[in-house]
Amino acid sequence: MNEVSWVSGPFRIILPAAIGVLMSLASHEASACASCGCTLSSDAAMGYSASAGWRVNFQYDYIDQSQLRSGTGTASPAQVVNNPSTGELENQTINRYLTMGLSYSPNADWNVNLLIPYVIRRHTSYTDTTSAPFDASQLNSANLSGSSSSSLGDVKVIGSYQGFLPTHNLGLQLGVKLPTGSDGSTVNFSTGPSAGTPLDTSLQPGTGSTDLIVGAYYYQAISQDWDAFVNGSFQGAVMQRLNQPGNDYRPGNLAGLSFGLRYEASPKWVPQLQVNLSHKGADQGALADTLDTAGTVAYLSPGITVSVSKNLQLYGFVQLPVYSKLDGYQLFPRWTATMGVSHAF
Repeated sequence: MNEVSWVSGPFRIILPAAIGVLMSLASHEASACASCGCTLSSDAAMGYSASAGWRVNFQYDYIDQSQLRSGTGTASPAQVVNNPSTGELENQTINRYLTMGLSYSPNADWNVNLLIPYVIRRHTSYTDTTSAPFDASQLNSANLSGSSSSSLGDVKVIGSYQGFLPTHNLGLQLGVKLPTGSDGSTVNFSTGPSAGTPLDTSLQPGTGSTDLIVGAYYYQAISQDWDAFVNGSFQGAVMQRLNQPGNDYRPGNLAGLSFGLRYEASPKWVPQLQVNLSHKGADQGALADTLDTAGTVAYLSPGITVSVSKNLQLYGFVQLPVYSKLDGYQLFPRWTATMGVSHAF
């Protein structure tokens, strides 16, 4: 199986103690979102490597949030407008993430991974003129405000230790998310009635917070051709740049669980199926939309990893939402897509 060290052996069950998915919920929209980021486990997509050396990874994520949802079902514009506690009526948020990952393993026990995201986002909302009682004629291009931004997001540094077992298939992770992305009132609406006014804090490229990340992963061969995995993490803000004006905002904590199967009959083509679960707590602070930022979501994610050569891998996945329970009113994707290339040297 090339350089990826998956454990062989008889049927065994997956260790149930792993906690949540290592995920990147870096994307939120104006009334905010519990569902906006890519929850795919890239580590599982590439296979957990116990080899020493360097690895560089480039990943592209596409997330089109165009479905208005509340609770476990869809919502209508009339529900949003006629709710006195609701702010603007969102129309669409398109997120594109370009993430470079650079990892180094001095030996089979240790790994350090640097993740550098570049965030490209387009957002539109019906602003200022849409008010109760709902009038469908208000939903027109003249009342639509839009924004477009492209910039560095929040960088993550994650260390892993997998020396607990001789097979190196159990690992723990500890990392930090740094406030490198722009936050506060950096991005404004550029078109429509709200042109020149700032987007909500959750739509900015960065959160302005330093977050602690803890996690674990476990993978195991369950037959000659099948491998199973489970991995996870918890991410929470521990420090905020409160000394800057207009920065009373704390992103909600992130937690989740990801598990799945890899079909390893061929060393060249590895089909895979992931189940990605995540939960986001409500954002806090004067600049936060606390009513519309929390929720629990689940995705079914089929994909494939292709080994072009011993050290070069390509992978692609589609995430299909199968469950959502969202606080307030949030934009939700009908599907998301992830593509990546990874090279070890």
